[in-house]
This record gives sequence, C-alpha cells and structure tokens, in this order.
Amino acid sequence: MSSLKNIDRAEGVDLLVSFFDLTMFARYVRNRTAQDVFELLSDYYELVGDIIEGGNGKVVKFIGDAGLVVFSEDAVKEGVLALRKLKDAGDAWMAERDTPCRHRIKAHFGSVHCGKIGTRTVKQFDVFGETVNTAAVLQSNGLALTAQVFRKLDPATRKLFKKHTPPITYIPVEEAHEDR
Repeated sequence: MSSLKNIDRAEGVDLLVSFFDLTMFARYVRNRTAQDVFELLSDYYELVGDIIEGGNGKVVKFIGDAGLVVFSEDAVKEGVLALRKLKDAGDAWMAERDTPCRHRIKAHFGSVHCGKIGTRTVKQFDVFGETVNTAAVLQSNGLALTAQVFRKLDPATRKLFKKHTPPITYIPVEEAHEDR
C-alpha cells in the first residue's frame, strides 16, 4: 500500500473502504473502569492493525470500538481476506476475553479523495467521498461487501461469499441471512 503511505497532498484514488464496529460494546463497557476500557482497546487496536496492515491495508482512524480502514485497488483481494480475518480472529479474541462483542464490518469500493487534513499543527491521513458514505451506511450483521467490491474479486475468492438482498451485498457463505 505504498501509494497511500506517503501522501502529503490531497488526491483522488479508487479504494476499498471499510468501516467496522463491535456489537454490544457500549453495554459491555458500561460497568468497567475507564482504565479497563483503555487497556482493552489498546490491545484490540494492535490486533486490528496487525490484521489490516498484514493485508496491505491502512488504518485511517479508530473511534472507540469502531474504525475506518482502506486498501488500494491492487490489494482488494488481500483487503477482503483481511476483513474476513478481522471478523473471525477478532470475534475469537473478544470471546477469549469473555466479552459479548462481535464485529460488524462493511466494505465498498470506489473513488475517494484522500490526503492529510487537520489543524494547522496536526494533520492526519483521511478519506472523503460518496464511497466512504456508502460504506458507512451499509447494513451488516457480520461482514457485508457491496457488489462493487465483489466484482473486483477473483473467482476463487468470490466463492467465499453469497448474494444477500436487498440491497445486494455479499456475505460469507457460512453466515446466516438475517435482516435488521
């Protein structure tokens, strides 16, 4: 993902954009100390970073139990496989810590505008555009990909997913169809 690592000025690119969050997190942390929550999330963020960066992705930001990650166009397959790994390994990691939290992940592919943005003294990489908005509002009970992501996958990777409607998304073949 070298093309995104050193972006200093804003530019338009096509990316796999994914949001994730943890179900039941607010309820789980309600009776925990701030230090306990901080320590849990510190370890969790490292797990997420290892998985996403291992799939040639970039963690754009975390906010509490949620996050935004991106993968370049040439790493869509690796990105989708990393998102599946985040769902599976991340859910197992949460279960090992006796938390009821499970991942909800959604991904879309398309054009974004990205670059470093922020205050005069602190600028960080971020992404903007309709692709980001589409990923953010996508419905998911586990892992959901839009048709735009699915079309970027090779036939072998496509076999890991099945069509889920409406609207059309693709979910892992082992995941049950559940509408929210």
